[in-house]
Amino acid sequence: MARALRVLVLVTGWACVAIGLLHVALGNAAIPGAEDAGPTIDSLGRFLGATFAGYGLAWLWAARQRPIPAWAVRRLAGVFLLGAVGRLLSLAVEGRPHAFQIALTVVELALPPVFFWLADAEERTSRRAGVEAVPTPR
Repeated sequence: MARALRVLVLVTGWACVAIGLLHVALGNAAIPGAEDAGPTIDSLGRFLGATFAGYGLAWLWAARQRPIPAWAVRRLAGVFLLGAVGRLLSLAVEGRPHAFQIALTVVELALPPVFFWLADAEERTSRRAGVEAVPTPR
């Protein structure tokens, strides 16, 4: 389980960095169905792309810790889940988006429970080996 957590945290981090940088570079062209959305949405998309890349860096920071701190995984997974809630609100208020956005919503709803379940896998393994966990920030 500890290995699964480490791989999932690394993959999530690199994916978020790559997706975020793609949005910074391509603007509206990176958003299926929004190619002609105009300069305001382009600006927002590029800004949020940079923010998403930063979110990915936070995942990568967590992956570099020994053991991976459960508190960080839970908080980052919570942000991921909040994004899915935002998509569900959009679906309820604005209607069905592009099919790709629906697929992303499914992923964003499915992964956080996995992260919550695996969050302390490395800490548990480390405790058995006598290694101290990264302290929770106050």
